[in-house]
Amino acid sequence: MRALLVEELAPDYGGCAVKEIETPVPGPGEVQVRVKAAAVNFPDLLQTRGEYQHKPPLPFIPGLEIAGEVSALGEGVTAFQLGEAVVGGARIGGFSEYAVTPAAGLRRKPEGLSFSQAAGYATAYLTAYVSLVRRAQLQRGEWVLVHGAAGGVGLAAVDLAKHLGARVIAASASDEKLAIVQAEYAPDAVVNVTGGFREKVKEITGGRGADVIYDPVGGDVFDESTRCIAFDGRLLVVGFASGRLPTLPVNLALIKGFSVMGVRAGEYGRRFPEKGRENQAAIWALADRMKPRVDREFPLNDWRAAFDSLAERKVVGKTIVRPDL
Repeated sequence: MRALLVEELAPDYGGCAVKEIETPVPGPGEVQVRVKAAAVNFPDLLQTRGEYQHKPPLPFIPGLEIAGEVSALGEGVTAFQLGEAVVGGARIGGFSEYAVTPAAGLRRKPEGLSFSQAAGYATAYLTAYVSLVRRAQLQRGEWVLVHGAAGGVGLAAVDLAKHLGARVIAASASDEKLAIVQAEYAPDAVVNVTGGFREKVKEITGGRGADVIYDPVGGDVFDESTRCIAFDGRLLVVGFASGRLPTLPVNLALIKGFSVMGVRAGEYGRRFPEKGRENQAAIWALADRMKPRVDREFPLNDWRAAFDSLAERKVVGKTIVRPDL
């Protein structure tokens, strides 16, 4: 089979290449999946440079999220049938024609989602769910400011927050991207953060500020968010796409009475397994009512363009690699 191999950790994907390798065979309790779609996520890019917290041994195949069809069953697997459409995570990475993963990590693909939509659904919507429901305990009618609203995890937060009955402010540095978000997801307001957003958010919320702020950006965005959060608000630290780790003058938290909450959706499920199962069940029960957006699809041989589209923030929603193209 063809697969994207990372044989050396290097900048600019210097250690990556598509090669022909032996097709993996499922062991006991495992399933082989013919990959129809694999989502591109920032951890995939970071892993090629050895900059992500999980560092698989070399060589490895990146690609954490897949959707496809069951092509072989390992010993003892009875929950799936050959040819069945499934979605889940891959132990042997997703940027390949075939992947092997534990049967316990798969579920049937919702009929309402395409393979590409299904591949890009779980991580983004699980992050949004753990952030808004578990951590912030979002209430109907509260104001939610979503930074990076055109990215995969940001767009999922806009979609889920609207479904939960919140009033949503979608924020981005691109008017073009905000126009797409406005047209397809109908947030209550949009804000271009270029040049500052503090006063705009206060004006939109009637001077109150945002009750919940969802921040996958960090840096200057975090700093200014502390200036437009409501009293008793919750500032969700989701990531640092800006590249700068911000610091918080704790007197601001004291005076304004807000909380800063870290979000690691996967770790939350590992620490609280029962809640983790509930989270997974909840997001997949919602799948047919959500609108995961696929911006672009690339064949496996164009993996570099797919990675660049994410790294350069050219997409609204998810980038997908399609090994079958």
